[in-house]
Amino acid sequence: MDDAIRIERLTKYYGRRKVVDHLDLRIPRGCVYGLLGRNGAGKSTTLKMLAGMVRPDYGRIQLLGEDAETLSPATRARIAYLAEGHPLYTGWTIARAVAFTTSFYDIADRHLVEQILDHFALSPKAKIGRLSKGQRAQVSLALALAPDPELLILDDPTLGLDTNVRRDFLESMIQIIQRRGRTILFSSHVLGDVERVADRVGVMIDGVLRVDCSAEHFKSSIRKAVVEFGREPPELPPCPGLLGDWCVGTRRELVFVGYGPRQRAAIEALSPRSVEIVELNLEDAFIEYTRGPRRSLPIFSHNLSELQGGADESVGVEGAA
Repeated sequence: MDDAIRIERLTKYYGRRKVVDHLDLRIPRGCVYGLLGRNGAGKSTTLKMLAGMVRPDYGRIQLLGEDAETLSPATRARIAYLAEGHPLYTGWTIARAVAFTTSFYDIADRHLVEQILDHFALSPKAKIGRLSKGQRAQVSLALALAPDPELLILDDPTLGLDTNVRRDFLESMIQIIQRRGRTILFSSHVLGDVERVADRVGVMIDGVLRVDCSAEHFKSSIRKAVVEFGREPPELPPCPGLLGDWCVGTRRELVFVGYGPRQRAAIEALSPRSVEIVELNLEDAFIEYTRGPRRSLPIFSHNLSELQGGADESVGVEGAA
């Protein structure tokens, strides 16, 4: 399967601050990819570079098999971008926005746009300025899909939407786009949404892509050990894959990437009263992986097989603790 997106050593500075740091990423066609990270991690800048709104200082981007620097008009028409906040002309009606958008394309699927508007119960006569945030997001999606793009890049598309609208928006987006085999790259702060719809996830920390794997692999790689001692907890000696170590009363809460026999033996050597291993959902795994304080350890292999004793995966999770 060829790639819809291929990024090599993508780098961007704002002043002296490196906001995206030698990013390498490949996203296959037909994939729904969730790009995660805390505020300031570099997600939006990365998406803007892909959309051609920000010029990188270094690196290479290929979209649908073409170099992003020299995209042909025909290929550019196969790519859609939704900006954060869904900026639209508030004085226009939906019908005028549709007419304006479709005028830029030789071929526009107005029937698809009408289907999407009908699905969301949006009247073409409605003024955009009178729509709710959720309705503006829905209009933005309809406009982005007007040329029936093969690649859709979304910058936090559900930001500010309530739970019901957000879920309906995402599920409708996936249903509409995925049934045509399209590729979606989106960033989001709502990890439950990402877990529901994404095939793969990436996690950026300080401009560096630290995780690139399936959502299930990421979740299964992060484990929390709640270790009860019934006394003042002893220190855990240096241990591979340790992400976090917090003392709470008479117990320690330890978070690992790749919990296995070596980690279990290190804990049991401290003679604990009890040990509970907690499986995490995507949101909890993300929080534990990205929270501090952190100490530096060598980055281990991409497949985690040495730590987990499990099967290889071509891309995986990098550990720092």
